[in-house]
Amino acid sequence: MLNKNDNETVCRVGPGTPMGRLMREYWVPALLSRELPGADSDPVRVLLLGEQLIAFRDTNGTVGLLQNNCPHRGASLFFGRNEAAGLRCVYHGWKFDADGNCIDMPNEPAESDFKQKIKAVAYPTQERGGIVWAYLGPRTTPPPLPALEANMLPDGQGVAHMGDLPNWSVAQQRTVCVRGAH
Repeated sequence: MLNKNDNETVCRVGPGTPMGRLMREYWVPALLSRELPGADSDPVRVLLLGEQLIAFRDTNGTVGLLQNNCPHRGASLFFGRNEAAGLRCVYHGWKFDADGNCIDMPNEPAESDFKQKIKAVAYPTQERGGIVWAYLGPRTTPPPLPALEANMLPDGQGVAHMGDLPNWSVAQQRTVCVRGAH
């Protein structure tokens, strides 16, 4: 049985915690692909490893996963408009692409290059088997997506489910289950 300090060490996964640093070295399931039904659909809140994130599918079908707050004034990007290949903050209209680049800044003169200096915190994503996977780690090039059996099924041959399980120590954790279709 673990003592209280050791239990805290292995149960906390937020930024800067030992287990959080370890978990961020791997791809983690973030949400189901069907939670982002189509291009330019409404953004979705995601709580992943203690971080509040916003997921969206841009006009091109690319999934973006950004930190919840706009880097300008901290407004929640959940209330942003998903339009024309980016997520636009409703506070001052700054728009970010799936990689976190500021691609429009309507309150700046056209000749200004200020938007080139701004970047929202964004995490790489990959979709496979009906699941959006996210990499929250420090590497500039993420490791390969795990070759789990469910990830290797051809499109349409697996079913992904996600649900909440109660957790006695923090809040609720989302779990993902994938099985082959029969």
